[in-house]
Order: sequence, then structure tokens, then C-alpha cells
Amino acid sequence: MNYWTILLGSFHEVRWSYIMDEAGPEPPTAVLLHGILGCRKNWGTFARRLAKEFPKWQFLLVDLRCHGDSASIKKRGAHTVASAALDVLKLVGQLRLTPRVVIGHSFGGKVALSMVEQAAKPLARPVRVWVLDSTPGKVRAGRDGEDHPAELISFLSTLPKEVSSKRDVVNALVRQGFSEDVAQWVVTNLRQTSPGASSSRFSWVFDLEGIAEMYQSYEETNLWKMVEDVPRGVHVNFLKAERSLHRWALEDLQRIHAAEEVAADEGGGVEMHVLEDAGHWVHADNPDGLFKILSFSFQGF
Repeated sequence: MNYWTILLGSFHEVRWSYIMDEAGPEPPTAVLLHGILGCRKNWGTFARRLAKEFPKWQFLLVDLRCHGDSASIKKRGAHTVASAALDVLKLVGQLRLTPRVVIGHSFGGKVALSMVEQAAKPLARPVRVWVLDSTPGKVRAGRDGEDHPAELISFLSTLPKEVSSKRDVVNALVRQGFSEDVAQWVVTNLRQTSPGASSSRFSWVFDLEGIAEMYQSYEETNLWKMVEDVPRGVHVNFLKAERSLHRWALEDLQRIHAAEEVAADEGGGVEMHVLEDAGHWVHADNPDGLFKILSFSFQGF
């Protein structure tokens, strides 16, 4: 039977938690990064599954700036992909960890790439970076009937900061045209303000103004240069969700495949994967398929 210690901590930058086997020696580390409007808990179930299958590893789940428990930490400067990546680099430095694997979903995927761009030398060799359903450059909006993060952030900014019912928020989002699944996911960011009170009230845990800045940076940040000149010993893996076609243009796929050939010649690695039967929420839509694809990164330890 496996037992895990889940440690919650904070430094001046971000909040984080470990999922690890408490009985073993100091293990290799994987860092898991959530997407915009998410939090580290999005990865909880999946990380526990990884920890059970690969008990020699530890898994560091981070609340990025303005999200989850990190939203209460006041930040100076711009809220960008680069600043979020620097937060994580500072965190692993303070924890004296050298990640062997960095997994980022959506916005978190660009954060992972920015970590490599900003601090190639401190990262362990080899290191595998997984960019889940995100491209290094232009962010393309969804088609009609799909959920648009920029519009979601804009609509959330019109809602009160404190509400009496999660269901009312879900209904408001659905009336606005967002899917029930996205609406249910968004209200996981609501927490009860006065537990035990006769009338429940809920408030948002995120910093929505900061998140709006971060999403704008996500749209504007271009990390193709890093992908097309991957540092030696770094392996960048892109995963495209089969049903998330709007986020991928033919030119994106062509550039990644061209980068695969260049990286192989230069001692690095770039690889493209496709996750079948999944939309953008890869770890919820097809966790078995995602687990199978990611597993080879954890083998051999």
C-alpha cells in the first residue's frame, strides 16, 4: 500500500503542495502547472495516480500567481507568463529542487516553456517539458459555441465579488453562453466566507484583474525561438487534444515537426503527441490516455 504526504507551504512568491511517498529517499521531482482560472487542485487526482504508479517520484503542484491560495500574496510588477515562470523558478530554488519533468496545461504550458527560456542552466539535465494543448505562439479563439477564456474573464468581472449561491453563478454563466462543464469548473474558485453561519456566502479566491493581465500576456507571448533552438538535454513534448482543433493551426504543427528534426541534430528534443477522445481539458476528458502518454517520462527511476 502507498502512503503519501501532502505538504502545503508558501514562500513570498506562490503557494504549493507536494504529493509524495513519505517512506523513500529524496526522489526526482515533477512540477505540475494549471491553466488560467485554475489552481493546483486541478491536478490533485491525476498527481495521486502518478504517485501511486511511480512511488520513487515526488510531485510539486503550484498555485500560479493570482490563482488559488497564491491570490492572497500581493505581487509587484506585471502579471505575465514570464513573471509566473520566474515565481516557479524561485520556488524550486528555495526548495532546492531540480525538476526532471515540468508539465503545464494551457497557460501553464507556456509558463513551463518560459521556465526553460529564462533559466536553462539551473534546470536539471535531462529535463522533459510537457506542453498540454497549448502552442508556443499565437493563441487562437474558439469557434462559435465554444468557450472563450477572454470573454469568460470579462463576464466574471461583472459579477459580485461575494455571492449567496454557486448555482446562481452557474446559471448566469450558462445563460451567457458558456458550457455547463466550464461553469461548474469556474465555481470551484468560490469559497465560503463564513463557515457555520446560518446564511452561506461565497467569495472568489482568485485575483481577476491580475488574471486578465496574465491572459493577455498568454495571447501575446511568443516562445517559438526557444522551441526552435532547444537547449541541449531539454526535451519539449507538445500534446494536442484531438477535439481542440481550434487551438492548432497547420503552421503550428509544421513548425513543431520542423523543430523535431533540428532538435534531434542539436542534442535536444521536440516531439508532438495527439491525445484521442479529448477536448481542451485533457486530464479530465481522457485521463487514461494522458496517463499512458506521460508515463514514459517517469520510467527508469
